[in-house]
Amino acid sequence: MKRRIAREIIVQSLYQMEMNDVESAEAVEMLLEEASEENETERVITDEIQLKHYVVEHVNGVWEHKVAIDDILEHYLKGWQMSRLSRVDRQILRLAAYEMVFANDVPAKVAVNEAIDLAKHFGTDDSGKFVNGVLGKMIQEIDTIKADHS
Repeated sequence: MKRRIAREIIVQSLYQMEMNDVESAEAVEMLLEEASEENETERVITDEIQLKHYVVEHVNGVWEHKVAIDDILEHYLKGWQMSRLSRVDRQILRLAAYEMVFANDVPAKVAVNEAIDLAKHFGTDDSGKFVNGVLGKMIQEIDTIKADHS
């Protein structure tokens, strides 16, 4: 299973949940089905069961910790509010913050790099720089943040 593909589906699922007010299972199923049928992005899905498990676990984790994640991110936005961010940037930041603080299965630097790549792929021309700025500040205090939320 490639985590890059999983992260793309996670961000898309979170976006669907926020936009269309659907449950995580429905959003994930729809996106996995779409990925296997249309495959416009040339994704190669080798282990759909493992991928689905990973995606559902992370989507539910982000959603379960959404209030705490948003509070953490608000502190690092400096002049921005979560509600004013693009929906795409918001979901990317949420996923990265979840991986950095709550998931513990990815080094923080990897989560930041992956978030920047996702922002460049899904967001605007400035999204990668914006995500890098927010998460760059956050990673400097990651041990304190983790201690506060364990």
